[in-house]
Amino acid sequence: MLIRALSIASLFLIVSSNIQAQKIKKADKAIVTNLQAHIAYLADDKLEGRRAGSNGEKLAGEYISKQFAAVGLQPKGPDNNWFQPFEINEGRQVNNATLFIINDNDLKLNIDYFPLAFSPNASVEAAVSTALAEKGVPWFADLKNMLEDNKDNPHYDLESAIKEKVSKAASKGATALVLFNTSSIKDNLKFNGKDRSASSPIPVVYLTPKAVSTYLQDESGTYDVKIRVDIGDKTRTGQNVIGYIDNGAPQTIILGAHYDHLGLGEDGNSMAPNVKNQIHNGADDNASGTAALIELARLIKASKNKNNNYLFIAFSAEELGLNGSKYFTQQPTIDMKSVNYMINMDMVGRLNDSSKTLTVGGYGTSPVWGEIFSSMSPKNNPLTFKFDSSGTGPSDHTSFYRMDVPVLFFFTGLHTDYHKPSDDFNKINYNGELLVIKCIENIVTATNTKGKLAFAKTRETQTSSTARFSVSLGIMPDYTFTGAGVRADGVSDNRPAQKAGIKSGDVIIQLGEHSISSMEAYMQALSKFKKGDSTTVKYKRGNDTLEAKVTFQ
Repeated sequence: MLIRALSIASLFLIVSSNIQAQKIKKADKAIVTNLQAHIAYLADDKLEGRRAGSNGEKLAGEYISKQFAAVGLQPKGPDNNWFQPFEINEGRQVNNATLFIINDNDLKLNIDYFPLAFSPNASVEAAVSTALAEKGVPWFADLKNMLEDNKDNPHYDLESAIKEKVSKAASKGATALVLFNTSSIKDNLKFNGKDRSASSPIPVVYLTPKAVSTYLQDESGTYDVKIRVDIGDKTRTGQNVIGYIDNGAPQTIILGAHYDHLGLGEDGNSMAPNVKNQIHNGADDNASGTAALIELARLIKASKNKNNNYLFIAFSAEELGLNGSKYFTQQPTIDMKSVNYMINMDMVGRLNDSSKTLTVGGYGTSPVWGEIFSSMSPKNNPLTFKFDSSGTGPSDHTSFYRMDVPVLFFFTGLHTDYHKPSDDFNKINYNGELLVIKCIENIVTATNTKGKLAFAKTRETQTSSTARFSVSLGIMPDYTFTGAGVRADGVSDNRPAQKAGIKSGDVIIQLGEHSISSMEAYMQALSKFKKGDSTTVKYKRGNDTLEAKVTFQ
């Protein structure tokens, strides 16, 4: 894009000219200049979209920690470090030890064969006649009849049918099940790393049509077969960046913003059609919030607001499901009971110059918020507020609300560049972001003498920012859950899940006839229903499996 051809000096000149035109104070000019520098760095191509766990995320984290240090913050991660690392579970992967050999021919993984994700790790070696189903050897099974017999059944679940077939084969002495498909009907099978369903009793491997025609030409022949399945967890490490101002106060205010973004869209969360290997720089989402966090740290460090301590957290893996903030609330580096309230900034760089509308979430989480906002003078506050009472939503404040902490969420609105490669730093309204920062600074000042704020429960909203289905159970999924099923992190009032008796911590394992092994399976199952439909839901509560009827509203 054209803006990337401009030098940083040129961009500073543009911003500086804009500042002069609006005649803002010298101190505010410095903030705008700093914002531009922060966002220009964090949204640069060399950070490759700041995907959680990537080298770009590491570079961004190092930048933030250096800014925190320059401001005068103390490191407040584990062991007095700036960084709080945590593991990101990406699902399952096929390890290099996996193999499939037929008559000394070493088949190529993902070209000739692949194991199914629910296959256990095991090794099998035998001389096999593919036409016979004998005890003590692998069985070969053509999916042709299953597919053709059910081609007109829209509710047919091939994977469930395969699992049932595997169980029957194992009960009759098969040591593995090798699947292939000679039908013209596509089976769409693949290794699904997001599948967290329980392991089958025997290994399950799929042979591609090319491999079948190449290596199994004699249908009545005997083949020396060696199979080894080795599937393991696929993980990477993200890190929160944490700085602290210790005023020796009994309570601490937390200010946060996530600094990760989508990378090259590898995690499937890009909104751009047919995107592939394009850097998503995330200038507004959320280099803007990260830059605001740094500048607020500078302002608060220099202020006279000493009745609270202040913790500044740049979260990672928000885009994967609030992983970083959830990890912090479960492994806090301060006493969570001492937390006064939490302010979250996510996408605060696109303030509309005409309406100057700023969305403020969490308004209902403490009665103090109403007092503070109603007392703001129009002379000192040119912003128009759009309030949302809920303490939950698609960003990191949700993790703190779940801990009964009052929260505020600041957001300047969605735009056509959201989750696209076009979210670049030349589109940020830097003077608009300054207004957001000054507003938050005023709130911090207004609470300086109010002591610990009272907490209030609010209605629940979805933590997913994009709807992929037309109905909902009304649960807030725990995106960090790595077991089979979908665990409810929260349950909305008067929604189907609550009416069915489902509680926070319950794990949804089946909707109607659809097994739920992962978030993907859960969304696919929901897509089969429409408003007014009724079905059964199976869920686990501890070691108990429960069942209830739900009606989608």
